[in-house]
Amino acid sequence: MVMQNRPPMGWNSWNSFGPEIGEAIVKESAEALLDTGLAELGYRYVNVDDFWQSEKRIDGRLRWDDQTFPSGIPALADTLHRKGLKLGLYSCAGPMTCGGRPGSYGHERIDAETFAEWGVDLLKYDYCHLPPGVDGRRLCERMGRELAASGRSIVYSLCEWGRGDPWEWAAYAGATMWRISGDIDDRWESIVDVGFSRLSELAPYAGRGRWNDPDTLVVGMHGVGNREVADGVGCTDAEYRSHFLLWCLTAAPLLIGADVRNLDEQSLTLLSNPAAVAVNQDPLGVPARRIGRVEHGGETAEVWARPLSGGRTAVGVFNMGLNAGRRVPVAWESLGWDARTTFSVRDALGGGEDIRRSDVSVAVGSHDAALLILEPVD
Repeated sequence: MVMQNRPPMGWNSWNSFGPEIGEAIVKESAEALLDTGLAELGYRYVNVDDFWQSEKRIDGRLRWDDQTFPSGIPALADTLHRKGLKLGLYSCAGPMTCGGRPGSYGHERIDAETFAEWGVDLLKYDYCHLPPGVDGRRLCERMGRELAASGRSIVYSLCEWGRGDPWEWAAYAGATMWRISGDIDDRWESIVDVGFSRLSELAPYAGRGRWNDPDTLVVGMHGVGNREVADGVGCTDAEYRSHFLLWCLTAAPLLIGADVRNLDEQSLTLLSNPAAVAVNQDPLGVPARRIGRVEHGGETAEVWARPLSGGRTAVGVFNMGLNAGRRVPVAWESLGWDARTTFSVRDALGGGEDIRRSDVSVAVGSHDAALLILEPVD
């Protein structure tokens, strides 16, 4: 097992490029992570999803597609490593990947050794085309053992879609992170289904070195890309804020799915927010839980809280309804603090800090969110 004490951060090719991925796009995306300052913040994994492979194995080994990756995967890994970045690659527990390229079923040992030889730093392991009657959990465990024996530290990202409750066993199979659901879409309803509906209940299974993965971030996609939404618009900036802040609060891996070469200013600013990223990467490693809902007039607001290092607390306030500017109360008592405690309160997105000797209420727009950092004051 690779002990990844903080959730991995980086970029994944699938949401924007799907099967149209190639060496040039990967290198340009890596440069974009560097040029925008995202890499310096921690976004260092450059993950190449399905379709990097040739259509057939050669002498029993996986091979890259020479047309789309003419320099080869080892050379790509070397290029990224020289820039201080890491390479993620994709395979599948079945005999074929989801896109029909060669999978790792029956080749787990040779594939793990190959990934290690090539300098791969992360393996996303998908779950398509499993032979009938074969125990999928055992296949995931098999690859975990082979990665551990490969001689290289490789983060094992298990993409089992949550079908077999991987949060209960994936860490013991060697996985650092595991998908808790199917693929996310650039729609508010998908964010609610994948994130808000699942992450609080699964918080006890995550912590230092083991992370619930609600899939890649859709921030900045605006409805286009490989997973283009029907209306071609995607989420609003407010919905992207809720999405990103929930992933940060719950210690989810932060893997950008948008085309990082062309991020709009608002999306780049959000993804680059140092306070939000610091919450996600907090060394205590305890994910947030939902501490309560506020129901009024058919509208719902939620408050989530996460303990941070240094005795601090991160609080997320989410307006799940359509009320444009509802105020949501945050009571010290609901956070487990004595009502007489005095806090310094900082709005992580808006900046500023004040001293509070009483509970606060936060005005939050429709589908929007706020992130507060609370620190007790003597």
